Amino acid sequence: MAGEPTTQQHTAHDGEQIREDVVAAALGTLDLDAKARLLAGKDMWALPALPGIGLKSLVFSDGPIGVRGTRWTADDPSIALPSPTALAATWDPELARRAGRLLAQEARRKAVHVLLAPTVNLHRTPLGGRHFEAYSEDPYLTGVIGAGYVGGVQEGGVGTTVKHFVANDAETDRFTVNNTIGARPLRELYLAPFEAIVENAHPWGIMCAYNSVNGTTMSEHRYLQNEVLRGEWGFDGAIVSDWMAARSTRGAVEGGLDIAMPGPQTVYGEALAGAVRSGEVEEALVDEAVRNVLRLAARVGALDGAPAVVPEAHLPAAIDGQDLAREIARRAFVLVRNEGGALPIDVSRTRKVALLGAAARDARVLGGGSATVFPEHVVTPLDGLAAALPADMLTYSVGADPSDELGVADKGFELRAVCRDADGNVIGEGSLPNGQVQWIGDDLPAGVTHETLHSVEVIGTCTPRDSGEHAFGTRGLGEFALTVGGETLFDGFHGPTEGADPFESFFGAPTERGRVHLTAGESVSVSLRHVVAKDTGAPMPAVMFSLTHLAPRLDEDELIARAVEAARDADTAVVVVATTDRVESEGFDRKDLALPGRQDDLVRAVAAVNPRTVVVVNSGSPVEMPWREEVAAVLLSWFPGQEGGAALAEVLLGAQEPGGRLPTTWPAALADVPVTQVTPVDGELPYQEGVFIGYRAWDRSGAVPAYPFGHGLGYTTWEYGPAVLDGTTVTVRVRNTGTRAGREVVQAYVAPTADTVERPARWLAAFASVAAEPGEEVEVTLVLPRRTFEVWDEGAGAWEFVEGPYEVRVGRSLTDVRSVVRWEGPR
Repeated sequence: MAGEPTTQQHTAHDGEQIREDVVAAALGTLDLDAKARLLAGKDMWALPALPGIGLKSLVFSDGPIGVRGTRWTADDPSIALPSPTALAATWDPELARRAGRLLAQEARRKAVHVLLAPTVNLHRTPLGGRHFEAYSEDPYLTGVIGAGYVGGVQEGGVGTTVKHFVANDAETDRFTVNNTIGARPLRELYLAPFEAIVENAHPWGIMCAYNSVNGTTMSEHRYLQNEVLRGEWGFDGAIVSDWMAARSTRGAVEGGLDIAMPGPQTVYGEALAGAVRSGEVEEALVDEAVRNVLRLAARVGALDGAPAVVPEAHLPAAIDGQDLAREIARRAFVLVRNEGGALPIDVSRTRKVALLGAAARDARVLGGGSATVFPEHVVTPLDGLAAALPADMLTYSVGADPSDELGVADKGFELRAVCRDADGNVIGEGSLPNGQVQWIGDDLPAGVTHETLHSVEVIGTCTPRDSGEHAFGTRGLGEFALTVGGETLFDGFHGPTEGADPFESFFGAPTERGRVHLTAGESVSVSLRHVVAKDTGAPMPAVMFSLTHLAPRLDEDELIARAVEAARDADTAVVVVATTDRVESEGFDRKDLALPGRQDDLVRAVAAVNPRTVVVVNSGSPVEMPWREEVAAVLLSWFPGQEGGAALAEVLLGAQEPGGRLPTTWPAALADVPVTQVTPVDGELPYQEGVFIGYRAWDRSGAVPAYPFGHGLGYTTWEYGPAVLDGTTVTVRVRNTGTRAGREVVQAYVAPTADTVERPARWLAAFASVAAEPGEEVEVTLVLPRRTFEVWDEGAGAWEFVEGPYEVRVGRSLTDVRSVVRWEGPR
């Protein structure tokens, strides 16, 4: 009969009830110490196992573009997908779902139960250092893409922790900053993606942020975590702290925090059991947290007797990670300018292509910080074009290097780590993919313990690509001895900077220790010995330092001159420009939006001699492009993942279309950006702009960006018919009027025409991605959610429906409107 539950619904409900019964039974057998212990990490990445109730150790791992696993090493490589800004640029939640399924597949391969992703904080300002790890400036687009991603991961039987709840929108003083936010912007902007994902994807976990909101640190925010997240929205998963975010025992457990990570030194465990015994904390609160953790374990299949939400037999079909990484990359590339049909490059009419820029050879495929993974291989733009073009058609020249700072020793280095005890005896060795050592908790080479480890020596060879003066240095804290080719460059101690973010010492600027003249192709020995600091007060022992290096700085004018000559002799010049990990990374915010080094000079010089200059911008977030009107084409590649170079060749040569649309407004200059505040004053960062961020703020300020939200060109053209409105459903027919197949992102924006409430001029309400062959017409249906027409009434503490009239503007971007229909309000 109509309306009766299906067999599948019955099965899902039965499984849920069984899980709840098993959780309740397991909880009833645990004593206080076991319960308190379960809520605290046993190490960096895992919770303790409790064999007595059949509970396996729950393992967490960083995302969001790959699954690192419990060891920060290339010994167990990870698929590296494009950055979250790239995924959002596809405007395709189903593609995000497929990305999630792949990451679940990777997580299972690495015995990981819970992925620490996705990041759904907003692009409040382009100066946010972790901008690349979040999706968009728009809460609706963020929520839709995030829900697709969460759904895909959990369809693969792996949990997610949607993060960072809430308002972790900048990196400066993120551990201590108090973000003061009005109730309207908090609800309408910053909470909105979390609410949408909880409603539409039912995540099994949420990660609370480091920062405070309106005076209360998020790990203790009873109102936002208990009353809003659990109460209003019905979230029934586990809340885990960001690593080292939990501040106090009573505050955390009363504020709704279930899991304090990492361990073993946390505010939970023995401290929590003691607080219950002293009467400071009610045991019922501990029970509720344990119930949430056991429910998470049951859902991922880590609790005996409880059926996993996704049984082994029902897991999705295997996905080819390299193929998906390449597909996402090309679907994410945003073609923002294409004059005179510069793209795609017609190989049949091309004699020579000049590829220019250091980033074309040494591509940056992912952002810095906890998002870092180690792919098995990386396809650079040079690799991709060299494979796709005849050998005599492609030339390459460095032109300009974006970095003048030392970076982690990588290209040309063969290194390993040798561990010694206090007597100098070797107690173990580990392989290193580069000069970075990051061993946290038990992540140590076989046979090595923190108790016996006294020093680590990064040792091996450097075979330089270029002759000249090479700079070597260190990054990290403590005692170092650096030797290159038998010459000691440094032997001493490097101390911390007062008040610095702990991440800054490891991900921040390295320190140069000396220079050595080397000859290209001739190997020299390299050694960096580090004495491991003990009793640092950290929640767990860790060994974190790097050998750093900078190749010879050749004369920049000469490099640009060589590139200009190569461009002059080519039919098309492709210039790849990029940011560096000192510009975009976790742990610090950006100071400006300028491309580092002399990359702007390179582009202008090349454009002056070649009218078919194509610029590929390899950055995770906006940069200034003062030359954008001087070049034929500009293609934004974001951080494109491990297959980025292969995808780039497909798009540049026309085998595939660039499918992306801007998920964030791209400014012409930082001076035009309406919201730029990231630095707290006296510990506070007021969100004074209210509900006006992103394109909402641009509309209000009247400033004109370089490229608007939603903008993106393809290799075909589209014609829109009139939009038709029926209730809150909009239909529009679009036709591919070009000569090749293409994909269009149809966007609907709502604009109030008679407003008694202060609101943005317009906002995204719905979108759909459609494909069509040449001449084909397709009908697109867009449903406008009720929330589109609601505002948060601060006085009533509730959502208020604001009746019309409105205009519903349908088109290709925020500003490229093709059809407008008037909406008078509900019938």
